[in-house]
Amino acid sequence: MVDYKALRGDPSDNIPGVKGIGEKGAISLLKEFKTLENIYQNLDSPKISPRYRQLLAEHRDDAFFSKKLSQLVTEVPIEFKLKNTKVIGFDAAKVIPLFQELEFKSLISRLPKEIQTGQAPAQNSFDFSSQPAAVKNKETHYQLIKTEKDFQDFIQQLKTQKIFAIDTETAGLNPLEDELLGISFSWQAGRAYYLPTKPEWLKKIQPVLADPKIEKVGHNIKFDLATLKTAGLELNGITFDSMVASYLINPGSRQHNLDGLVFTELGYQMQPITDLIGKGKNQITLKEVSLERVSDYSCEDADFTWRLVKPLTKQLEEKNNLGLLEKIEIPLIPVLAEMERNGIKIDIGFLKKMGQQVNKKLTVIEKKIYELAKTKFNIASPIQLKEVLFEKLNISTQGLGRTKTGVSTAADELEKLRGQHQIIDYIIEFRELAKLKSTYLDALPKLVDLNGRIHTSFNQTITATGRLSSSEPNLQNIPVRTELGQKIRQAFVAPKGFKILSADYSQIELRIVASLANDQKMIESFKKGEDIHIRTAAEINNVPLDKVTKEMRYAAKAVNFGIIYGQGPHGLAATTGISRSKAMDFIDRYFEVHQDIYNYLEETKKLAHQTGYVETFFGRRRYLPEINSTIQPIRAAAERMAINHPIQGTAADLMKLAMIEIYEELPKISPQTKMLLQVHDELVFEVPASEIETVGEFVKKAMEKVYKLRAPVDTSIEVGGSWGELKPILE
Repeated sequence: MVDYKALRGDPSDNIPGVKGIGEKGAISLLKEFKTLENIYQNLDSPKISPRYRQLLAEHRDDAFFSKKLSQLVTEVPIEFKLKNTKVIGFDAAKVIPLFQELEFKSLISRLPKEIQTGQAPAQNSFDFSSQPAAVKNKETHYQLIKTEKDFQDFIQQLKTQKIFAIDTETAGLNPLEDELLGISFSWQAGRAYYLPTKPEWLKKIQPVLADPKIEKVGHNIKFDLATLKTAGLELNGITFDSMVASYLINPGSRQHNLDGLVFTELGYQMQPITDLIGKGKNQITLKEVSLERVSDYSCEDADFTWRLVKPLTKQLEEKNNLGLLEKIEIPLIPVLAEMERNGIKIDIGFLKKMGQQVNKKLTVIEKKIYELAKTKFNIASPIQLKEVLFEKLNISTQGLGRTKTGVSTAADELEKLRGQHQIIDYIIEFRELAKLKSTYLDALPKLVDLNGRIHTSFNQTITATGRLSSSEPNLQNIPVRTELGQKIRQAFVAPKGFKILSADYSQIELRIVASLANDQKMIESFKKGEDIHIRTAAEINNVPLDKVTKEMRYAAKAVNFGIIYGQGPHGLAATTGISRSKAMDFIDRYFEVHQDIYNYLEETKKLAHQTGYVETFFGRRRYLPEINSTIQPIRAAAERMAINHPIQGTAADLMKLAMIEIYEELPKISPQTKMLLQVHDELVFEVPASEIETVGEFVKKAMEKVYKLRAPVDTSIEVGGSWGELKPILE
């Protein structure tokens, strides 16, 4: 048995520190001599070729130095006393401000709560996900409005405010359906008011809520806006959202909840909702909690939302992102709230019929997989799948990633095995069909409301690039280019007398990179309305446009889009199926033609290394803490993000600006038209059939003129009875 453990690295690697001995040579030597020491003790052996003997002799020191580095040193004297390991606690009142000053904000929430000064640690108390108990250092005054006199005093004060924080409490988490229980207000640190939902009181505060001149701030205020709308109240004048502000300050994080934000920014531990409603199967709703407790809880939310405005505004100003909040993200909130309320109509019968067809197909594929495997097994079980593929069928695992349980059978890894065995294609197809069936065909009908519509949620604070995400259900993951994906989209239909209208930015990211790089060749091609991939193929291959083959265009398209994601020769080779050397040559020729794009990408990476972040055209930042990593794959991944963010993020900003413009002007053009969905570079509308051309022309103009790039922006407009059956218009 070869003593591979005595060597540094995997047995398939070259002998460590010895350049020039390939994999086969290294393995043959190790098989013969077992260990690195034995190889060097037998350098004169005729079993070692003269060339290998010379290489080994030249790199003797390097080889053993590599081994030395990999060995554990066991002779170091260590003095250990158990009593010195005892945790003695800390003073939270001092530690938290210190962590805030040093900007160790992510560590604050990981402080163990049971080992503060003066407290003995309980057994197994090291829960670093817990937050320490709050240290209140200010008096608070939270008032529950109980009587008519209370209300009159409150409303008189409210009317005089130019800005206040607002928070709503509901019986559940669905703002489109659940009952409004009360509203809390705060315009001074430490003071807040809770107003229960008496109809006569709500009616009297409506003018204040609807007044756009009175500024309102909140945390995830889109929820409050939707909740108030369900209760028949309008909320205008939104100027700040602490959740969105937190996202702009730290876009790489998904932790923008109020409790965590207040704790990291202000060092205060808020009362968790579970204190009121409990957890698990015994959980109740806020409607079942006493009014006094709900009042204190809600007032605290409004109070600390108010307190966050100043520090978060200061941070936004320091990062030059306050304008992004005020001009894009805040105006977008009512747009998204209305889209969520609109929803989109679903043909349930169509989905059920599709489900039956897919079930039959899955049965056929499953039978074929069992025949090829010569056994029945649970295809959804990674463990059983590994046994069949790698033990029973002996499919090679070379090049596959690994997990804690061994070789990975994730979708990306199975793709690497295509062509090695017929069963792989069937398993991939089975998985894709099963996932689409469970995610859409089975799930969507259960989410339909009484009007036959489903309502997705659009999230502003998830993606690091600024793109919106969709959840409950996620409508952005429906495959666009597959036959089944298109059929699923056919279930999204327009009601009688209406049509579905789709407006899609055409090659927007290529137009953006051409504009950012000021690449005149690409810009001119877009201005002429040419097929950019044919133009690129012609330039790289030095042939006339009419001589470009399908294969040339395909490779040019791959590199055109590949540059957006920082793709190198390896990625292009994998995408196109060409050799790595040919892919490298193709990229070299591409950058010879598009030198301006090359210079822009290199400058972007250089700036990222210097500043630690990159920005979109509108100043949206993405921080890249790994950009100067000494580990090459990590650094390379950060460089790819640095290249992609200004392009994809600018596309996201353009889409948001267009949505705001359309939202504000659409009621004047077609009051019955509804904006329904935003997916990738596409907007989806429900339009009266008689107003299709008018709305199409308006939307196209709004999307193309919202901001002028160096390259012209083009929007394709398509119309149909469903989202999956669309035909172009306005060509």
